[in-house]
Amino acid sequence: MQAGHISLRALRYLVAVADAGSVTSAAGRLNVSQPSVSEAVAALERDLGVALLLRRHARGVTLTPAGTRVVAEARSLLRHAEDFVHAAASLGTAASGEVAMGCFLTVAPRYLPPLLGELQRVTPGITLRVEEGDHDEVVAALEAGRTEIALTYDFDLPEGLIVTPVAQLAPGVVLPARHRLARLPRVPLRELGEEPYLLLDLPHSRDYFMGLFRTLGMSPRIAFRSRSQELLRGLVGNGLGWTIQNVHPLSPYAVDGSRITFLPVDRGLPPVRLVLAALPGPAGRPAVRALARFLRSAFARGGIFDERG
Repeated sequence: MQAGHISLRALRYLVAVADAGSVTSAAGRLNVSQPSVSEAVAALERDLGVALLLRRHARGVTLTPAGTRVVAEARSLLRHAEDFVHAAASLGTAASGEVAMGCFLTVAPRYLPPLLGELQRVTPGITLRVEEGDHDEVVAALEAGRTEIALTYDFDLPEGLIVTPVAQLAPGVVLPARHRLARLPRVPLRELGEEPYLLLDLPHSRDYFMGLFRTLGMSPRIAFRSRSQELLRGLVGNGLGWTIQNVHPLSPYAVDGSRITFLPVDRGLPPVRLVLAALPGPAGRPAVRALARFLRSAFARGGIFDERG
């Protein structure tokens, strides 16, 4: 096999089939005929000498292990090709193009809106396509090549990723605005031990929060579990319990309009590290490097998230 035999068009068709789950759906999205897609993928399999798809009659297709690997590499190659086109069309200008970024789902509502607004202002040539998820989903998207960089927590990250810390987020207590402890400068967690606790039930996050209680020799009375941080805040605002969160809500209101307050805890409990994570290949793209610099500066002293003034 010669590398020149593999076309970007065939790789683009393969990625479309992987995303759509069927050749027919991929053809519709690409606005080409179904035979064109089938023939391009079949030719790619012949050139590579390996099956990429498992074809199931009336049930679409799934990727083989080799296909998963090839699709991840194809995504990266297609993005590099896009970078080449942008660079050739705008020699001497700043990095440009689309970057696919993963983001931990509790971090996204707090940080992405100002980040996207500022990015558009200072680096208009770069656009973001964001994929939100829990920690395992964010890491899986990186490893599958669907995203190139991720803003997430430093929870049991796999080897091989380039990891850059950007912030440390200390745990704080979310209470109803009229709670008996709401006027204290810091909340003694032991004072809340018998009150109903609302747990953010996400992979790794739940382990982190339960570890905080173990550090204090406490066992919380869990009254409710949810993957939604905003739902937990609403429950707090309606007097149904309290919770611990690391993302500081700037508004004294939950999404349903109920009032809440966020207070630091009474002793030093371990924070979580917010990091940028990327695989070595995608991390080298000019647009990804430029985005990483922008994200680091946003959390650095003097950046848009610098709470030290």
